[in-house]
Amino acid sequence: MGYLDRIKENGVVAIIRGADPENILHIAKALQVGGIQTLEITVETPKVMTLIESVRTEYPDLIVGAGTVLDPETARAAILAGSQFIFSPTVNEETIRLTKRYGVISIPGALTPTEILTAYEHGADVIKVFPANIYGPGYLKDVHGPLPHIPLMPTGGIDLHNVADYIQTGAVAVGLGGALVNTKIEMTDEYFKDLTEKSKSFVEAVRKAREV
Repeated sequence: MGYLDRIKENGVVAIIRGADPENILHIAKALQVGGIQTLEITVETPKVMTLIESVRTEYPDLIVGAGTVLDPETARAAILAGSQFIFSPTVNEETIRLTKRYGVISIPGALTPTEILTAYEHGADVIKVFPANIYGPGYLKDVHGPLPHIPLMPTGGIDLHNVADYIQTGAVAVGLGGALVNTKIEMTDEYFKDLTEKSKSFVEAVRKAREV
């Protein structure tokens, strides 16, 4: 099974933003134990390229990529560091083109139907609907009316209370930020145990939503 199929099957992408580099491997382990297979490390993280290499080396079963990639130069650097996907908050055609040139998964962010279609027509594998909380789960169903062939991954404002709604309205996966990995609090052994339990809860919520 390819990386893209695995991302879709697992259904959860953990977004690690603003973390202390010393905690990245601990976060990755806690997420993996909890059943999450895909990690996005945002590029404003100090030493991000080295961290991507480290996580891939330490946890080879995880799918690891770079997030908040705004330009092709950053995408290339991340890919050379081992990124298996490139996430962007916006549609940058050159970034999509560069990413696909290297055979890497491209997931740009878009919100309107025009942006979503533009990104897909330029080679994006999945469209990150961002910020998803602006319109809510029903928006995915509305977009899929005229664009049923485009895979959508909502990100922004998703938590345990609404994740099932997004899956049931057509999301192939969801992106989880602070509702899963809260980097603003002290990271202790108890924090990592809690992170594992949260991960299990989200994975289970996605699985159950797909069975309905």
